[in-house]
Amino acid sequence: MDHMRRRSIDLANIEVLVIDEADRMFDMGFINDVRKIVAALPQKRQTMLFSATISPEVKSLAAGILHSPKMIQIGQQRNPIETITQHIYPVQKELKIDLLIHMLRDGQMYSVLVFSRTKHGADKISRRLERDSVQSVAIHSGRTQGQRQRAMNGFKSGQYRVMVATDIAARGIDVEGISHVINFDVPAFAEDYIHRIGRTGRAEATGDAITFVSRDEEKYLHQIEKFIGRKFHMERCPGFTRTQPPLPQPHTVRFQPASHIGKGSAVHAKSHRHTFRKRRRSFRRR
Repeated sequence: MDHMRRRSIDLANIEVLVIDEADRMFDMGFINDVRKIVAALPQKRQTMLFSATISPEVKSLAAGILHSPKMIQIGQQRNPIETITQHIYPVQKELKIDLLIHMLRDGQMYSVLVFSRTKHGADKISRRLERDSVQSVAIHSGRTQGQRQRAMNGFKSGQYRVMVATDIAARGIDVEGISHVINFDVPAFAEDYIHRIGRTGRAEATGDAITFVSRDEEKYLHQIEKFIGRKFHMERCPGFTRTQPPLPQPHTVRFQPASHIGKGSAVHAKSHRHTFRKRRRSFRRR
């Protein structure tokens, strides 16, 4: 879409169109953009559409862009790659960024892909990491094509140790040697969990997938467990002992009975005695 707006792409000779993750395009509100791209392509072409689920919306899309299609259905691969070690860390939402920074102090985490649910969240995480001297960059649909490409090249070359991405932006990420994938936010869709952690451990290499789970995200974690047919074991991150700081104590004011003069009332009591003596002397003079 960015290329189309800048007129930096010629679609007149496109022969093959591949639409991947069609159902997720609907879920995330990108299907209108897909329709605009399809409308700009030649009518005579080969089109392939892939979708994990065939909803009525996907069927409608297929009917409008495919001619005499052949449907191929295969079983879903729901189990994550066996070479990936998965870790689940329960943590309070406001402490997630502190836990992330704590973990990045480990030198073994040299190429880290962090997933955020929103564009705003991705930018916020990246800025905080930069303040803590961690070279990072954010990539999401709010970036231009040039910005996304520079971010990707910087991450591949090692200029950025951490890349923070949203799900839709990470669909095309194919970077070898990613040591860790961190789910800063638990994905709302179980299928996205498979896509996320599959960015590490590629080509039979080993990798680690880490998920931060706050109390309000436990429902999403249960959906993932049901989807992959596995129960997760909650862990504690070694060396991370910080807890939520206590609320500041307000200034305490103690109220005493009127007949009792406390220590805090000494000045007022002295003032009252002084006033009484002045009035008594004045009465005697009269």
